[in-house]
Amino acid sequence: MIVSLRGKLIEATVLRVVIESAGVGYEVNIPVTTAERLPKVGSEIFLLIHHAFREDGQALYGFAVPEERDFFRLLVEKVSGVGPKLALTILSRLSLPVLRDAIIRSDVTLLSQCPGIGKKTAERLVVELRDKLGADLGTSSASAVSSSGAQPSAVSDAVAALIALGNKAADADKAVRAAVLKLGSGATADQLVKAALGR
Repeated sequence: MIVSLRGKLIEATVLRVVIESAGVGYEVNIPVTTAERLPKVGSEIFLLIHHAFREDGQALYGFAVPEERDFFRLLVEKVSGVGPKLALTILSRLSLPVLRDAIIRSDVTLLSQCPGIGKKTAERLVVELRDKLGADLGTSSASAVSSSGAQPSAVSDAVAALIALGNKAADADKAVRAAVLKLGSGATADQLVKAALGR
């Protein structure tokens, strides 16, 4: 079982990387949030791995931070009807702080905006994960800070403000993630909104 991988990044796309380690190239599926943190091709990279076995083969899923890997595992192990590909799509569409906040608040509308997630699957996410998030991932604040780089309330509030201004949830979340990378962990919701709007 592969649990982590360190090596040279030799290929990178939005949802896939190839890492060469000890002369072997490993294809690893990644969410967009991990792709945003990738170093340049040719650089050393370290990813936490979820090794999935199927009847027709096996696949590696890589994550930059433990909280995203743990949330991915919760999705595939605890939510019926959610496999690795759909879990990766969910994590690629909305960042972990926004996903956690939506599940805790039972925001089925926001969750169902992810491709492949209908209302019933969104309701299952809420029912099956709401009570498990704190126990399995630690406190909400600690996980969100380390995965996004900013306070969870600031990230969620900024995303909510952009949605209220008419932006799609996924676009709002992507813009706020970019703002967090630009402004750093001390950014307020207001600063994140302004940066996301290009002001």
